[in-house]
Amino acid sequence: MGQILVGTCSWTDRALVGSGWYPPGRRDAEGRLRHYAEQFPVVEVDASYYALPGERNSRLWAERTPNGFVFDVKAFSLLTGHPTREAVMPDGLRADSRDPEVVDEVWARFAAGIEPLREAGRLGSVLFQFPPWFRPGQRAEAFLRECAERTEGWPVAVEFRHPSWWEPGQDEATGALLTRHGMAAVAVDMNQTLPSSVPPVTPVTSARLSVVRFHGRSTAWGTGSKEDRFRHAYDEDELAEWLPRVRRLAERTEQVHVLFNNCCGDAAVRAAETMTRLLGDDVSAEGAVAARLPRA
Repeated sequence: MGQILVGTCSWTDRALVGSGWYPPGRRDAEGRLRHYAEQFPVVEVDASYYALPGERNSRLWAERTPNGFVFDVKAFSLLTGHPTREAVMPDGLRADSRDPEVVDEVWARFAAGIEPLREAGRLGSVLFQFPPWFRPGQRAEAFLRECAERTEGWPVAVEFRHPSWWEPGQDEATGALLTRHGMAAVAVDMNQTLPSSVPPVTPVTSARLSVVRFHGRSTAWGTGSKEDRFRHAYDEDELAEWLPRVRRLAERTEQVHVLFNNCCGDAAVRAAETMTRLLGDDVSAEGAVAARLPRA
C-alpha cells in the first residue's frame, strides 16, 4: 500500500496567519514553515502560480523542512494558459503566451526556481491546474504533449477545471491521455450543484502518484471573493466519504497527496488534521512524514 500524505494548499495564506493557528514565536517566515512541517508532511506552493519561484526561496524551504517533507509546486499562470500580469514577468518580458521566446524563457526560469527542491528530493509534484476554458480537443492534447516534453523527469499532476474531461464518454480517453504522458490525475472534492462542477472521480494515471484536492463545497465557486469561493469547514461525515477512495488510490500508487484548498481562516489545517486522524494507521505515525518520491 502506498503512502498517504495529508496537508494544505498553502502555509502562508493571510487568513491562516491571522487565525492564530501559528503559536507565538513561530509567526515569522521561517517559524511558520518549520511549525507547519512539524504537523504535516506535504504542502502546496500556491505563490508559484502568481509569480515565478526563486531559487533562494526553494533552497530555504528545503533547509527548513525535515527529510521526507515534500512540496507540490503549482505551475506559473502563463504555463497553464491563465491570464498573467505584466508586473510579475521577469526582466520586463511581455506576458504573451503566444511568443515562443517568452514561453521558453519562462519555462527556463520556472525550472531553475524549483531545481533546489528537486536536488533535495523535496519536489512532490508540479501541479498544472488548467483554466475552465481548457477543454478536450486537439489543441489541448498538443498543449499537454508540450508540457510533458518540457517536464520530462518531473513528477507532474494535472487538474482539469472543465467538467467535460471526466464526463462519461470522455473519461477513458482523458485517463489514457494522462497515462501516456506519465501525468497524475488530480481528483477534486467540490460543490456538485454547479454547471462548472467537476465530478469527484478518482482515476489512477500514474503508478507513482495520485492527488486529491479538497476545494470546499461553497456554492460561490467561480464567483465572488476568494473567501466566498473557499469558505467551507468540512465535517467528519464529508471527509469520511473519501476514506475508501483515498485508500483505494493508495493501493495503486506509491504516494497519495491529500490537500485541502478551503483556505479560509484555519479551515484547511483543521480539515487536514481531521483527515489525518480519520485515516489513522494509514498515515505515518511521524506526523505522516513519509519517504520521498524517487527522483528521476
